[in-house]
Amino acid sequence: MIHAILLAGGSGNRMQTETPKQLMELNGKKVVCWSLEVFEKSRLIDDIILVTRKEDIPFFRSEIVDRYGYRKVRRICPGGERRVDSVENGLNTINEDEDEERIVLIHDSARPFVTERMIEDSVNCIRDGFKACTVGVPVKDTIKKVTESGGHVIGTDTPERSKLYIIQTPQTFSLNTIKKAYKRLEAVDEQTRSKVTDDTMVVEQYAGVTSVIIPGAYTNIKLTTPEDMVVAGAFAASDNHLVF
Repeated sequence: MIHAILLAGGSGNRMQTETPKQLMELNGKKVVCWSLEVFEKSRLIDDIILVTRKEDIPFFRSEIVDRYGYRKVRRICPGGERRVDSVENGLNTINEDEDEERIVLIHDSARPFVTERMIEDSVNCIRDGFKACTVGVPVKDTIKKVTESGGHVIGTDTPERSKLYIIQTPQTFSLNTIKKAYKRLEAVDEQTRSKVTDDTMVVEQYAGVTSVIIPGAYTNIKLTTPEDMVVAGAFAASDNHLVF
């Protein structure tokens, strides 16, 4: 059984809108539907767990899942205060004893341009014997480590760019690995939990598992601020936006 957890519980704060960003319109289609359609069509995905804000569950069930006929969405569960809490809630809906092949992909619905190729490559990576993988792309810009001094941001170091990647989603795991890591995460204090930014970080720190990085795409952007919607609109309007 191959599961996909689709995180759709973000707010519109940094997008400067009252509408949750996953429910904003992108080229005539709600943002969440772009990635939902890809996971729905994938021949590898058996089951989609949609995680959203508790108050939005009835809307997602009637106006997204039922309206557009997403047959693989069999569970909609409430998210949490932070991303890590939402992932944990999604994982808790999965029975570990379902069958021998247990793989889970975790994807941010705010990344509308995920592709079937990314899904297939991710699943194949786990089938090849690795316990964790993520899509990513090489950093294009110079990155600085910084500190603050006297009200100014001061550059302190310049990491070698060839060794840096931008990490995206989906992030994919053997179910046992990711559930074990999240189980151990339950025991840490709230301040530590608040510093968790993605799931590869969880398995690195709480399961001792490093992640294989496989090719993502520079078009696989995360919608966070208004300018991201402008860029996404250009990608969405392009006939070949998914193969850049």
